[in-house]
Amino acid sequence: MDWSLRPEEWTALRLSLLVATMATLVSLGPGLLVGWLLARKRFFGKAVLDALVHLPLILPPVVTGYILLVGFGRRGVIGSFLESTFGIVLAFRWTGAVLACAVMGFPLLVRAIRLSIEAVDRRLEDAAGTLGAPPPFVFLIVTLPLILPGILAGAILCFAKAMGEFGATITFVGNIPGETQTLSAAIYTFLQVPNGDAGALRLTLVSVGVSVLALIGSEWMARRIGRRIASA
Repeated sequence: MDWSLRPEEWTALRLSLLVATMATLVSLGPGLLVGWLLARKRFFGKAVLDALVHLPLILPPVVTGYILLVGFGRRGVIGSFLESTFGIVLAFRWTGAVLACAVMGFPLLVRAIRLSIEAVDRRLEDAAGTLGAPPPFVFLIVTLPLILPGILAGAILCFAKAMGEFGATITFVGNIPGETQTLSAAIYTFLQVPNGDAGALRLTLVSVGVSVLALIGSEWMARRIGRRIASA
């Protein structure tokens, strides 16, 4: 069996890494904000926000992809506005794959961040506040360093989810080679053609390898950050 990747398989791998990385980076800011709101604030509609954040984990991925297609497609309210105003098209583009993967990985990121914030001793934040530090400064110098391992864990979970996402992505952006065909979509394509088992196996091993490396890297970074916080 030939274990070397074909050019189109390399393209699918590069696209998957790009989409997963961009989806994680795009999700970090909103994920941190939503995680902090859910962990620290009481407000009307908090339960609704919590439910909406975790809804992609409950819904079938195809349903999530269809909702994105209805909302962000060229005929959707948001999609038509983006295209007419900014010339941005998401449906059946790799940027749409980023959006779909970000939506699917967002609940995992928010949950990890929320749990990390809830584990922070509020007395440390209160002590900084009594010394005259404004809330944003307290968050930056006290809370943020303590929750860095949680942020990292959430980011890795989001990245891993994006790397393996299939249902929402293929529904929203399709399976276009070189444009929207990620590793999962390429594996699915191989399984639909005669003698495609070898290609599917190659890409499956690549996907497993990338995920394992990401988990090992995150564990190493989390321990390093933990040691720095403990020694500070």
